[in-house]
Amino acid sequence: MPDQSEYTVNFQPVGRRVSVKQGDSLLSAAQNSGIDITSICGGVGICNSCKVRLVKGSLSELTPEEISIFSEAELESGFRLACQAFPFSDLTIEIPPESLTTPQRLQIEGETREIQINPVVTSIELDIPEPTINDLRSDSTRVRDALIEAGITKQVDFAIPILEELSSVLRANQWHVSMAMRKYAIVSVLPSATPLFGLAVDVGTTKLAAYLCDLATGHIISKAGAMNPQTAFGEDVISRISFVNNNPSGRKSLQSRLVDAINKLIHELRLQAGRAARPIEAEQIVEAVVVGNTAMHHLFAGLPVSQLGTAPYVPAISEALEIDADRLGLEIASGAKIYLPPNIAGYVGADHVAMLLATGVWDCSKTAIALDIGTNTEISLIHDHQIITCSCASGPAFEGAHIHAGMRAAPGAIERVQVIQGKLRMQTIDSLAPIGICGSGILDAIACMHQVGALDQRGSLLPTHPDVRQDDHIRQFVLVDRTNSGTGQDLVITRKDVNEIQLAKGAIRTGIDVLLDVAGITADVIKKFIIAGAFGTYINIPSAIHLGMFPSIPLSRFEQVGNAAGAGARQMLVSAQQRSLAEQLARQVKYIELSTYPSFTSIFSRSLFIS
Repeated sequence: MPDQSEYTVNFQPVGRRVSVKQGDSLLSAAQNSGIDITSICGGVGICNSCKVRLVKGSLSELTPEEISIFSEAELESGFRLACQAFPFSDLTIEIPPESLTTPQRLQIEGETREIQINPVVTSIELDIPEPTINDLRSDSTRVRDALIEAGITKQVDFAIPILEELSSVLRANQWHVSMAMRKYAIVSVLPSATPLFGLAVDVGTTKLAAYLCDLATGHIISKAGAMNPQTAFGEDVISRISFVNNNPSGRKSLQSRLVDAINKLIHELRLQAGRAARPIEAEQIVEAVVVGNTAMHHLFAGLPVSQLGTAPYVPAISEALEIDADRLGLEIASGAKIYLPPNIAGYVGADHVAMLLATGVWDCSKTAIALDIGTNTEISLIHDHQIITCSCASGPAFEGAHIHAGMRAAPGAIERVQVIQGKLRMQTIDSLAPIGICGSGILDAIACMHQVGALDQRGSLLPTHPDVRQDDHIRQFVLVDRTNSGTGQDLVITRKDVNEIQLAKGAIRTGIDVLLDVAGITADVIKKFIIAGAFGTYINIPSAIHLGMFPSIPLSRFEQVGNAAGAGARQMLVSAQQRSLAEQLARQVKYIELSTYPSFTSIFSRSLFIS
């Protein structure tokens, strides 16, 4: 193949697509596009710091350096050194977190309400008589008898994982132990007076957020975020369902990658929590709550997803679900359960239930909209004591994907654009030279382009504007020229980029307008407009209104609440009543399938215009 051949490399989870000449290594391609891959040895293949993983496509043959560095299992998994690998086709490349020099911005904060603490797992202190030659009761019988004395009248059964550790823990602690109990089941056997913790996880299509909470107080002890590793197999839920359908082991692969990522977060949370006090042990994490949209819920639980990919998009289960943690390989207490709240319908899953719960919007006496913006966006309208909801595929454009200079929210990404004296002015994350543009930035940029006359209502670039140019018969808007960019190349916005945002914002506006139509009301009736989710945290609301993504109502009615799904998961982690309320809420919600709504096509077509 000639060196002039160019291929498209999709770097995940960064979300950058770059054109690479065949003669350029993956390392140089990444660095030239502003992706900071670690390269301690300077690219000679001896340090193992620039490792990446081939997900799709064809690379040059393995070098002796790579064969010596990677194990056979790693090579079979597709691991390569970016400095030694050259593209021979279009590629999807996964960059492990340890190979990136700069972290991406991950939204893990979220507003929450004060609730009564009532965890489903509590501890009981036991003083158990030691065995003697005259008292040969088994260890399990001794524990049962001690529990009866402590007021647990129902016979307790011992799961095998508990029995495997029971005898050694009893003797190591001189028969004075703290028993973590979930109703009449033993979750963990711990040293006396050991505090109990719980894990809450929000599994987003693109991002993960995890929280370690004190079950006695409800306080967050530590928190961490990461990218969902499943993005390497598809940026949206439909792509991942397709991957499962086309690969016999696809469902298991996506599940194991997700569980591995959550286990890494658990390790990070334990380390964080141990800095201020004694280290947190895995056996102290005695309960978990995991939320996500229906597809993420199913892929985490190992449930079939093929039926979610075709109409009428029926979930395998909608009721609340409890799974043994050790069955999924989650590295918490041996007898711990994972609680997954109910799904509603379609792709509206447990994460939306958690968001409704955390914001309290379900109990709002005023007409309200609550939406969680992401690759998959869920929207609810609360009106006249009813909740109606829908889901729309807003796609990965708001994560910077499918955008010419798009990237996720990392240092150097343009995150804010505004018009000052007729010119577009930009702000980047960490105030670095711009290397790309993330979701909030592209939304701002297109709104500003329309304001300054570079873009018409249909989204066409206008050649009369001085910053619009023709390159290879493609019109482009020069957002940052090469002299001011951090890549040495112009950062441009193309007509295709505008179209991606039109589709994404049009999908969201269609969902809003369909719900209003079902309720028989107009947008001016909305008194409260709640925006949740990572993208929703950083979105510039005036830009969203200008583009027509949100209705034109007073700014005072909008409220950005951060990761409300994570906040709702934490509430359910520390309160049995909140779980009951969530299950009740899920049953009350009326689901609308957008694709079958009679006016869908006309509403969607109208929503594509820039207002």
